[in-house]
Amino acid sequence: MPEAPISFARGAPALELIPAAELADCAHAVALAEGPRLFAYGPGGGYGPLREWVAERHRVDPGRVVLTVGGLLGFVLFSGEMLARRPGRVLVEGPTYDRPLKILAREGTEIVVVPMDEEGLDPEALEAELARTPEQPSFLYTIPTFQNPSGRTLPSERRRRVVELLEEHDLPVLEDDPYGLVRYEGTAPPTLHELEGGGRVTYTSSFSKTVAPGLRTGYFVLPAGEAGAFEQRAVSTYISPPFLAQATIAEFLARGRFEPNLSMVKDGLRGRRDAMLEGLERAAPARASWNRPEGGYFLWLDLGNGGAAELLGRAEAAGVTFIAGRDFFPYGSGLGRDSLRLAFSYEPVDRIAEGISRLAGLLA
Repeated sequence: MPEAPISFARGAPALELIPAAELADCAHAVALAEGPRLFAYGPGGGYGPLREWVAERHRVDPGRVVLTVGGLLGFVLFSGEMLARRPGRVLVEGPTYDRPLKILAREGTEIVVVPMDEEGLDPEALEAELARTPEQPSFLYTIPTFQNPSGRTLPSERRRRVVELLEEHDLPVLEDDPYGLVRYEGTAPPTLHELEGGGRVTYTSSFSKTVAPGLRTGYFVLPAGEAGAFEQRAVSTYISPPFLAQATIAEFLARGRFEPNLSMVKDGLRGRRDAMLEGLERAAPARASWNRPEGGYFLWLDLGNGGAAELLGRAEAAGVTFIAGRDFFPYGSGLGRDSLRLAFSYEPVDRIAEGISRLAGLLA
């Protein structure tokens, strides 16, 4: 049987970092304790004890928290409402997570890229875009911490400036933060939601990167007064969330397993990140450059010659996969041609080292 390709494309946790046995025991326990109620329709906002846990962690009323079937479906609900209220363009970082780009493109939305540098979103570029036309954008979508795909983190000073701008222009913001807790070193900056107070910033995260992605449990912390309408949109979309998955996570948390599990995840991913960085430092050609993320799943590699798509074909033939940078910009923009995203979250250390060695040989 041929060896599976070494995947630097999969933005998913390694299977050994998912606490499957503990989660199975939690699921069994809550199913017995809750009985038929757990398998029936219920409130669209999700399983009450888990909403309360999220609310306490973010210091908000539980009524402002809505659990969603993964974070991406929540993005569909949020973006649809924002575009209905204030039709027009949506601002995104360049590069940004490819799936929201596809969702917005399917709806025919004008997508405006706000440039990034090595420190993340450029506030001056955001200010220039907001001043470009009197018609205000529908909203800004941003991943300020360990960004997908770049791994970059927006510093505190820039976060404060972004908050000033959104207050000046009454700009709604969706702050996507699935990776923020997966930090290996350094000090976490405040979230935009914390700095702004949650009046214009909607905060979203999930348990996919800290517990298990297959449980498909995300959450939104919404401005006061908007959670009820968001919950109704969820109900009209999928009637009721899967309570067994949410209750399983709640039981996992109640047993005190969240922090120990998070430490295990961080230890496992830190070694993978280090293996990728060491491989690049040892073998990559001088014209290539990359960042050193303090957490998350990804790093961003710039080739300096616009050849990422051509490299992908040769890499796949050599048994290595990644995602070309162009996929993280609006289709047809011509951006991202000399960059690529490398995910270090899925493969073990030895395969990461081998995969980087193969890539470096192709670059040479």
